[in-house]
Amino acid sequence: MHHQGSCLCGGVQYEINGELTDVLNCHCSMCRKLHASAFRTRAKVSAEHWKTLKGDDLIRFYESSPGEHKSFCSVCGSSLYTRFDAAPEVLGFPLGTLDTDPQVKAGRHVYVGSKAPWHEITDALPQHEAFD
Repeated sequence: MHHQGSCLCGGVQYEINGELTDVLNCHCSMCRKLHASAFRTRAKVSAEHWKTLKGDDLIRFYESSPGEHKSFCSVCGSSLYTRFDAAPEVLGFPLGTLDTDPQVKAGRHVYVGSKAPWHEITDALPQHEAFD
């Protein structure tokens, strides 16, 4: 599977040559704050399948939790991926910056115990209080 994406300003462009797996909607407070929305839809991506085509010098990292590094464009702030010290072979990838159809959908909601009080989950996907 071939996917392409970019940040809001277009300074960072990337491609993913591989599968997007374990797609879910995360309602934890960190994801809500990072994405300024009710939840983040994310997938797992093999790190070897990610390729930055343009703007590698614009990518910055923020260690949101010990060993978890959120990457973002230093110009527009778009969230790109999460790198994990404990699992460098995998990236957490928010689907929002894709320019192509990911051809996958979320299969569950996690951290619903801390979801935004103003958001109601209305689909029939499984809901988990934590990351199950």
